[in-house]
Amino acid sequence: MDKINDILFIEGIGYDSNIYIFEDVMVDTGTGNNLEYIINSLNKADLTLDDISMIVNTHSHFDHSGGDHYISKKIAIHKEDAPALENGDDIATASYMFGKSFEPLNVDVYLEDGDMIHNFEIIHTPGHTPGGICLYDGETLISGDTVFANGGFGRLDIGGDINAMKKSLEKLNVLDFEYLLPGHGPWTKNGSRHVELAYQFFKGI
Repeated sequence: MDKINDILFIEGIGYDSNIYIFEDVMVDTGTGNNLEYIINSLNKADLTLDDISMIVNTHSHFDHSGGDHYISKKIAIHKEDAPALENGDDIATASYMFGKSFEPLNVDVYLEDGDMIHNFEIIHTPGHTPGGICLYDGETLISGDTVFANGGFGRLDIGGDINAMKKSLEKLNVLDFEYLLPGHGPWTKNGSRHVELAYQFFKGI
């Protein structure tokens, strides 16, 4: 379990997304199938679920938001992805791919581009889903499933849009930052370079 500056990294296991903790915020919650692992990881960092007051979902897919049902906190998600959670939409949340039905959730905060969560700016990055977001503080990009290490990017066949993804990567490509903290897989240094690799792929399309 790593800490990148003051951000706790809980690596996803199974189908779970990675989870990031800063201040009183948990970014994504995984599927909810590994709650004990999450609690134990928090305890190792001298934290408990009581220290968390808000969940920020980078997008609506089940492997990032299923745990919201069990970690009962204020939920924030981009306004474009909020209906998927509120309506319990098995298609938009992709819960059907995991053999699950998504029970409706109350969304407390409808995020928009430019909003702030503590020191992190919300950057709307549609492409993987209509309401995908990244969180950026000038040094670190928490990128959800928009972009991964080594130029990877979120799949486009479950509610995605290739043109929106291209525009989102173009938006991210102008940022200068050191740490890339993606929704799956390893976090990495020289984060801007990894975004550039993904963007260069889309430039050829």
